[in-house]
Amino acid sequence: MILLADGGSTKVDWCLLDQGKQVKQLYTKGANPFFRNREDIAEELSIKLAPELKDLPIGEIWFYGAGCVPEKQDQIRGAIQDTLSGIRVSQIHVGSDLLAAARGLCKHQKGIACIIGTGSNSCYYDGEEIRKNISPLGYILGDEGSGAVLGRLFLGACLKNQLTPGLKELFLKEMDLTQSEILDRVYKQPMPNRFLASLSPFLLRYIGDQSVYGIVYSAFIDFFKKNVMQYDYKNLSVSFTGSVAFHFQSVLKEAAAGLNTRIGVITQSPMEGLIQYHSTLKKQKDVL
Repeated sequence: MILLADGGSTKVDWCLLDQGKQVKQLYTKGANPFFRNREDIAEELSIKLAPELKDLPIGEIWFYGAGCVPEKQDQIRGAIQDTLSGIRVSQIHVGSDLLAAARGLCKHQKGIACIIGTGSNSCYYDGEEIRKNISPLGYILGDEGSGAVLGRLFLGACLKNQLTPGLKELFLKEMDLTQSEILDRVYKQPMPNRFLASLSPFLLRYIGDQSVYGIVYSAFIDFFKKNVMQYDYKNLSVSFTGSVAFHFQSVLKEAAAGLNTRIGVITQSPMEGLIQYHSTLKKQKDVL
């Protein structure tokens, strides 16, 4: 059996596979090692995860997660080891959420893999590993096309009266916000990126409005120019995962077409693709 984990900062999606088929699915809180320590993560997993895996013959665990940069991977690996001390596991692998996206989107083929959700990221993937990555830089300096940046651009246009007449008033009323409250949420409250990204559903509802469409389209063009076009985009397809990419995919495809960029697949989550990747990976190992 193989245990897969696709971890974001909010939640972790766990999937237990037996001969390539999903037999159990579980959820725990986000396990970003920049926000939670080893003991905290291990405590939750021992309560919510370990009892569900008792007596199961797990061969490998593959944990992909936000914040799982090389220097933080031992923290996640240690938390899992602490949790499953009574369960025999041959190997525990830890990788980034970007590697999960690449393997889930491209499987064993070369390609350009992108995440566009609350934040954004991209890479060139050689069919097994990430070989080039343009740093996303976060929502202030980068994260082009992300939910946080869409929210930032929209609020800037809104508060400077650059939207279609009447849309500013509609937005403030529908979201029950005032200008002072917006400024407080952005400049004084914690995690302003999440607040900014929370505006995406409003943008999606009013994507037919010319001013909203223009903001989203321009942000996606920016993402392609500053990230995708630094890879071999003329010879490789570009695939996406993430809530913003999935829900705004019609605009994303129009932006790609405008830049002669070939879109591969667009998914909301990489998990289904990860299941396929690891199922075929095991078969390849068995043949070898």
